[in-house]
Amino acid sequence: MTVRDLQQPRGWAYNLAVPVVKPALLATTKRTWKGGENIPATGGCIVVFNHISHLDPLTAAHFLYDHGRLPRYLAKSGLFKNKALGKFLRGAGQIPVERLSRNAKGAYDAAVAAVRAGECVVVYPEGTLTRDPDLWPMTGKSGAARIALETGCPVIPVGQWGAHELLPPYTKTPHPFPRKHIQMTAGPPVPLDDLVALPRTQQVINAATDRIMAAVTELVEQIRGEQAPAVRFDPRKAGVKLTGDPRKQDKS
Repeated sequence: MTVRDLQQPRGWAYNLAVPVVKPALLATTKRTWKGGENIPATGGCIVVFNHISHLDPLTAAHFLYDHGRLPRYLAKSGLFKNKALGKFLRGAGQIPVERLSRNAKGAYDAAVAAVRAGECVVVYPEGTLTRDPDLWPMTGKSGAARIALETGCPVIPVGQWGAHELLPPYTKTPHPFPRKHIQMTAGPPVPLDDLVALPRTQQVINAATDRIMAAVTELVEQIRGEQAPAVRFDPRKAGVKLTGDPRKQDKS
């Protein structure tokens, strides 16, 4: 496992969080990190993960921190409404996103600025926890592709598995014992160079998004030792709501 020391200042928020969160993760998880050499040691980049648990941001942060990077997340704006939590998230450089809203452009602009400033921006391209019944990566949204095409930065795909055993989707009680095995594999940058120079049409954006999701899915297949469905799950076509617990029916 390639491990790098952190080169950039952590800031007050990370100085508070790391001494609490990292020991808790070390006590409750076993880790297999692979492909860490693919994560740029410096410079702006996007790292994309599949999304299977609300604990993903913590385990992903552990993975990136162990490889010398501080993650900047695109986080749902509702988390920032709590005054104390919002102050902490902003102190940690996190970027609020108003999902399913026209105001999401502000998050795009902030993410582009962060990448250009040399930050490591984390994006969950599915936009929410996967709705696939077997937790395979589902169809992706275009945010990561748009940021990458605008900045020309590398997009590093990461497949991950195991966080859902620590905290199953849409549950509130973690299952820390016995220790859960968290596996993460980072792949080489998604090849997008041929698309960066093209006009930013919807067709080009869709092609970049498909390449990103294909790269993440291939890594998840390697970790799980299984083959993903030939067609990625599309919640819109399946009539599954895009936010909240999909198991709960609307009462309206």
